[in-house]
Amino acid sequence: MNSVRIYTKTGCAFSEQALEFLEEKGIPYEEVDITNDGELRSEMIQAAGGKTTTPQIFIGGEHLGGAEDLEEADKQGQLTN
Repeated sequence: MNSVRIYTKTGCAFSEQALEFLEEKGIPYEEVDITNDGELRSEMIQAAGGKTTTPQIFIGGEHLGGAEDLEEADKQGQLTN
């Protein structure tokens, strides 16, 4: 399984949805909360090609997208070992 890194923001329903999805699937992940950290927010925006919304999800260092993209990647078998 490639490593999953997810940038989240407190109070973001899509972030909560993605985290819940990862928990339900038993997929290990690293959460990076950008709520009160401008440097981490800038890091996320740069890594995500200018996207400013949360969550932004990376698998194996590659940008996947948001919560809906995560669910689609699972359907296509991209999250399995």
